[in-house]
Amino acid sequence: QVQLVESGGGLVQAGGSLRLSCAASGSIFSINRMAWYRQAPGKQRELVAGITNGGSTSYADSLKGRFTISRDNAKNTVYLQMHSLKPEDTAVYYCNAAGRYTYWGQGTQVTVSS
Repeated sequence: QVQLVESGGGLVQAGGSLRLSCAASGSIFSINRMAWYRQAPGKQRELVAGITNGGSTSYADSLKGRFTISRDNAKNTVYLQMHSLKPEDTAVYYCNAAGRYTYWGQGTQVTVSS
């Protein structure tokens, strides 16, 4: 089992920045890749960014240049740095860990006001 705990969400004005954190614990040796997803009200959950154990990153095309995913292996933590936030970035952001199994965090709300 892997436990994921997100933090760092909140209310921010358009144009502002936030950094989300996802701390992993448990059987983290089984994880190959971690990612951030988001789900806005009435919409499907979508991939925001991913990072492999080797450090390779991938992003949703629409978010490249504004969002950056990174990891601190010593802390078993993955981060999502978000800049130039827009109201349409408002969503619940979920941490995801994938390996033999897939795990999800509980989500953290990000609200961007106009």
